[in-house]
Amino acid sequence: MTNSLLSILTTDFVLYALAAGLALAAISGPMGSLVVWRRMSYFGDTLAHSALLGIAIGLITNSNPQLSIIITCLLFAFMLTLLDRRPSLSTDTLLGILAHSSLALGVVVLALADSIRVDLEAYLFGALLTISTTDLVWVLGIVLFVAVVFYKFWNDFLSITVHQELAEIEGINIAKMNLILLLLIALVIAVSMKIVGVLLITSLLIVPPAAARQLSKNPEEMAVKASIIGVISVVLGIFSSFYLDVPVGPTIVVVATVIFLLLYFRSGVQEPSKNT
Repeated sequence: MTNSLLSILTTDFVLYALAAGLALAAISGPMGSLVVWRRMSYFGDTLAHSALLGIAIGLITNSNPQLSIIITCLLFAFMLTLLDRRPSLSTDTLLGILAHSSLALGVVVLALADSIRVDLEAYLFGALLTISTTDLVWVLGIVLFVAVVFYKFWNDFLSITVHQELAEIEGINIAKMNLILLLLIALVIAVSMKIVGVLLITSLLIVPPAAARQLSKNPEEMAVKASIIGVISVVLGIFSSFYLDVPVGPTIVVVATVIFLLLYFRSGVQEPSKNT
């Protein structure tokens, strides 16, 4: 049984899944840390829900679904930044409206297209093992691009997260950096769909950083440890899914959650550090 399991785990589709999962886990460390620090998890949920609308548009227009998802997520991210500047409604109300309306609209559009048959469960909960060469190229390309931008603007992102007023005094364009960060989150969410699906994407951005927070003394340490925990979750999740014969995406999230709970209760409930 061990030999047969190893032979399966070394096949191309598993190696593709592993490469894509590890790349996204690595970039989700620093990005998820910013999401946790800035309390932006609801932004992530809204962008994830909008991804289903992108899938529907891509299938109906017979265009590249991955490109359609990316464009839709980027448009919603830009729209969120504009709506967030209007004081008439609270941010969480706007996010709630956009999140559920975009998800519902995507399902309705797919249902109206009688000629299109799509595995909705795969998009909702992920289908990591169906990643193709094209999908892998998209994932690696986006992750590399996001990593370069983070390397260039990490100090600016950190400054506007810790103290916006001080960052503005130092000459940092707050609105511009917030928009860039939200667009980067949209890109990562768009290419993460086949990993864990629409309903679980935000978990990949939140759970590992939340776990790493229990072990970290400064932002950089938290970002690195979040990436490590994300990588461990992906590897153990893929192996566990084969051993238990369960879906891969949800298993990755479960593993990450178990790691978080172990670290949380080991450390005890503590006040957040000023540095993280």
